Order: sequence, then C-alpha cells, then structure tokens
Amino acid sequence: MDESPLLALVGPTASGKSEAGCLLAQRVGAEIVSVDSMLVYRGMDLGTAKPGPAERALVPHHLIDVAEPDEPFSVARYQQLALAAVESVRADGRHVLLVGGSGLYFRAVVDRLEFPGTDPEVRRKLEREAEALGPDTLYARLAELDPAAARRIDPANVRRTVRALEVAALTGRPFSSFASAWDRYPADRVRAAGIEMAPDVLERRIRARVETMLERGFLGEVRRLLERGLFEWLTSSRAIGYAELARHLEGGLSLEEAVESTVRRTRQLARRQMVWFRRDPRIRWFPTDERGAAAIVDELAEYLGR
Repeated sequence: MDESPLLALVGPTASGKSEAGCLLAQRVGAEIVSVDSMLVYRGMDLGTAKPGPAERALVPHHLIDVAEPDEPFSVARYQQLALAAVESVRADGRHVLLVGGSGLYFRAVVDRLEFPGTDPEVRRKLEREAEALGPDTLYARLAELDPAAARRIDPANVRRTVRALEVAALTGRPFSSFASAWDRYPADRVRAAGIEMAPDVLERRIRARVETMLERGFLGEVRRLLERGLFEWLTSSRAIGYAELARHLEGGLSLEEAVESTVRRTRQLARRQMVWFRRDPRIRWFPTDERGAAAIVDELAEYLGR
C-alpha cells in the first residue's frame, strides 16, 4: 500500500481553496478528498460554496453529498468514509489531495485519531445529573476520575464534561487517554500547504461571497430545506448562513440582519480555523491577496508536487 505523505491544501473559509484545489489536483495528478464538515450534506450547495458540477467533472471529488442534512453524521463516520476513499484513490495509482478548512476532519484522515463512540442513554443520564446536581458536581467527579482531562476542560463547559464522563463510562478508559495522539504531529504523514490572508482582506472576500450566494439563489435553497421540515436542524449553531436565512424566512430577522450575522459568524469561524491549523507545524503557509488561493497556484503546485 502507498505510504507516501498525503497532499493537503487547508486554510480559512472564503480563501479560495476549492478553486485552487481543483487546479492543483490537475497539476499533480490527484483526486480531491474534502475535509469540510458541511460539504457532506446533500442539498446544501450554495451556502457551503460546494464545488459545482464543472469542477467535479474536471477532478473527482470525494466526501461530498454523502449524507442528508438531518442524518446523524459524526467525525468518526467521516473518518471511515475518508480513509476508504484514500485507499481507493491510491489503489488506482493516483495522489490524494485533501482540501478544506475543518481541522478536526483533516487530522482524522492524516493522523487517524481515535474517536470513541457515543451512547444517547448514558449521555442523557449525565445531562440530567448536571441539571439536578449542578455542573460543579459533575466536574468534581471528572477531576477525581481523570485529572488530566479535567485540566483541559473549563469547569463551566458542561457539554465537554459530560462527554468526558460518557467516554470513560463506555470504554473503561480515561478520556485523556484518547487525547494523547492529538499533541503529536508525525512529519511523514502529510505535505500540507496553508492559505494565509490578512484579516481585512478575508473579511471583504467573505462579504462578497455571501452576496454572490444570495445572487445565485441561496434564499431559494434555504426555502426548499425548510419545506422539508429542517428548520430546527438549520438553526443549529453549525449551519452558518442557513440559520440566519431560515430565521429571515420565518420572520425573525431582516435580510440585512441575516447577512450581517452570516458575515460575522463566518469571520469568527475563519479565526477558529486558523487557530486550529496554526498548531500544526507540518503546514507551510503561503500568503495571498484579494485574489485568493488561485492566484498562487504555481507556488502551491511547486511545493506540493515535489
């Protein structure tokens, strides 16, 4: 089996990775495996800036449109599908180019991190305990059982405390034991290029992209999803843009408010993405300007094609 490093193009949302990725894949003889947590969902095309039919006809893309919006889809499920795609592409003698901005999905493929399963009943029981006894009681239990995990979790973060206790209950292992691999970045697993862009430039690109999405029919896309009864799912914290436009269509926000909220939350997402990727010493950063990643394809191809 091919054990050469995977190739990757990562960076913040709206930096032009998809367009550049398609050009790069053609240059280096690769197929693209998406590392984006929202591109997996069918019917969510415009609001996720999903590569269109023309791009996907030029270069095979994997891990796009593999789940319904309201279908449970975890990073563990993503990892299973992505690793199978990597193996299949390599078996055909092609390179794999990971493209996207979801840091957890990126590491799930590159470093094959372990993701313990879940049990809704165990989780509900712990959540009820948190409500009845208070988050401090649950956190104190975690601190006793797994001090290393407790040190990494804010006592006020009930969700993470519950998750740590759930994993321990299900596996018989401390939650912290699964995190040990997270601080290791084996250099031989990936050759990664990162797109770097000044914050003010990126914000202008984000705003322009939201306006372009609306011109291309983003409102209609959200309306169709609402007609399928997906309001509750769309208004979850993950669905940036969809949440705002769904509330607009339901009368809760003006269109201007929806746009401003979408731009603000996308900007916040971009900052979080960069914080995540900056931790990874394997990523070599390539600055670009308003034109985005496609403007530096020659530099990227030279680095990734070595």
